[in-house]
Amino acid sequence: MNDVTPLDLRIEALLADAQYDDHPLRGALNELYGEFRSQLHLIERVTHVSDLYQHMAREQNQSLLERYRRQLKKLEKIARISDRYQAVMRDLNEALKDASNHDALTGLANRRMLMDALRTESNRLLRQGRPMTLVLADIDHFKQINDAYGHERGDAVLVDIARAMASSVREYDLCGRWGGEEFLIVMPETGLPEALEAVERMRRAIAALHVVAGEHNVTASFGVAEHLPGDHLSATISRADTALYAAKKLGRNRCEVAPAGSQPASPAAD
Repeated sequence: MNDVTPLDLRIEALLADAQYDDHPLRGALNELYGEFRSQLHLIERVTHVSDLYQHMAREQNQSLLERYRRQLKKLEKIARISDRYQAVMRDLNEALKDASNHDALTGLANRRMLMDALRTESNRLLRQGRPMTLVLADIDHFKQINDAYGHERGDAVLVDIARAMASSVREYDLCGRWGGEEFLIVMPETGLPEALEAVERMRRAIAALHVVAGEHNVTASFGVAEHLPGDHLSATISRADTALYAAKKLGRNRCEVAPAGSQPASPAAD
């Protein structure tokens, strides 16, 4: 009963990992795992009692054998509880994995998941030679929402806009929160013409929300950059950021495309 299973090792690794210290499910996992270990200890004790009963059954009458059978049924019940608990642990482990790859507020992919997708698609592009396009989006005048209505209202606007963006991209595109009010969309096997059509859908979907911030309807600006074989991801992201900055400077609520080889400019204005 004291053998450490692969499941034990995975759970203990999760609990020991500092990046999950503040995760809302960590406390529940710790309590459930403690209960699981208690159940294992109980099984060990009951098994020991069971062994004693087997010895007594050979020497005593049928009534003792019947008592042993009742104890065995209890042990089987505990084992079934343990099986159900392990199923709960598997589900919880999947939930923790999902949470580590998604933004807690919007539910979109987080920066970690976006970078993994970028590396995967960049390698695929090198092998197959198919295009990939990156889109950086930033909410216009977002600071006015937080200043005028507070961060709670700002968070609600982020959620609404994230939902509008996610519903405007294709199923094989990846839309995620890059940081703050900035979003990144990874569009595999997509050239600029097709990417610009998707960006226009997103821009219109956001404008159609009619969310008001101060004197402005909330809109978004977009910077688009095509990633070609041999390009560095950091350079392509910088090119998209350059285009986003240009869209801000040219009036916001618009999309600009980064020319190949353009250099990064200053960070996008609010």
